[in-house]
Amino acid sequence: MAYHSFRPGQVWLDTEGKRIQAHGGSVFYEKGIYYWYGENKEKSDGRNGIWHWGVRCYSSRDLYNWKDEGIIIPPVEEEPLSPLHPSRCMDRPHIIYNKRTGKYVCWLKIMNEDFSQASTVLTADNLLGPYTMIRTGLYPLGMSAGDFDLAVAEDGKAYYYFERVHSETICADLTEDYTNVTGYYSTHFPRKCPPDVREATAHFMRKGKHYLLTSGTTGYYPNPTETAVADTWHGPYRELGCTHPDDETETSFHSQISCVFKVQGKKDLFIACADRWLPREMHRDYKVYREMFRSQFDADAPDFDETLMGELAVENTSIADYVWLPIRFDGEMAYIDWKDEWKIEDYE
Repeated sequence: MAYHSFRPGQVWLDTEGKRIQAHGGSVFYEKGIYYWYGENKEKSDGRNGIWHWGVRCYSSRDLYNWKDEGIIIPPVEEEPLSPLHPSRCMDRPHIIYNKRTGKYVCWLKIMNEDFSQASTVLTADNLLGPYTMIRTGLYPLGMSAGDFDLAVAEDGKAYYYFERVHSETICADLTEDYTNVTGYYSTHFPRKCPPDVREATAHFMRKGKHYLLTSGTTGYYPNPTETAVADTWHGPYRELGCTHPDDETETSFHSQISCVFKVQGKKDLFIACADRWLPREMHRDYKVYREMFRSQFDADAPDFDETLMGELAVENTSIADYVWLPIRFDGEMAYIDWKDEWKIEDYE
């Protein structure tokens, strides 16, 4: 079937009729083609111990219909200690292009058994691979580094926005080859603990301003997205409030932000891409998740009544859906409103 519009939260199939598997991903534009890549969850049913099956990529010219370009970073099945073994918690691949070296550079977040989080860095001569592993077990700035985004300035300098796990957001300068950090960094959004710590950082620029959209820290359970803006890469960032003010469930329409990109040829159309990790948990709101996570991480929080959660759905991320919505701007503020269906053609 061919698509002619976006239908957020509905099952999205590729041009071969299969579920798109590009979770926690990003969109890369090159030579008239959009590439959407992310975690391949096709085998992750929540029971078999398979967290991922590599990084898969899709291509499109219209953003509605996506051709499967295959697995560009395959899992390493035969090496249990490899960061790419299917049982390892590999999340949120991000790829940027280095004009100076001619390399595509991919960073991956890897969660270890002790819950510390490190980075794996790979490079390739082509966006679709093959990729060569350059660094593993990288703790940037000596920190446990969680969800992140990468961004490149017009002058070629690159930046790495990441969650210093359960603490704050860091903006770090990357080295000239984009495979490490230089040591220079700034700190933002300090929080006591989850669920208030910010993660799933998505950076974009509009009219000279730097924006960060971030989620709270509640695992696959959804929570409110927040908007922040700054005049420079390192800020300071001013927190402007909730990005989804009309969502009474405070769950960002039951999704978690992944990336934001500008549509080519449009004056001011930015699309916020998000994952609906748990489509079977749509009956809950953030209040329950918030109290559960506070009881786990905040010693001053009251005990949580686990009966409030009832029976949880298995985290079968192979059936996770996507919520792509346009961003509405009011002055500096960025908002995301719900639309059952929408088209790029409706925007100038």
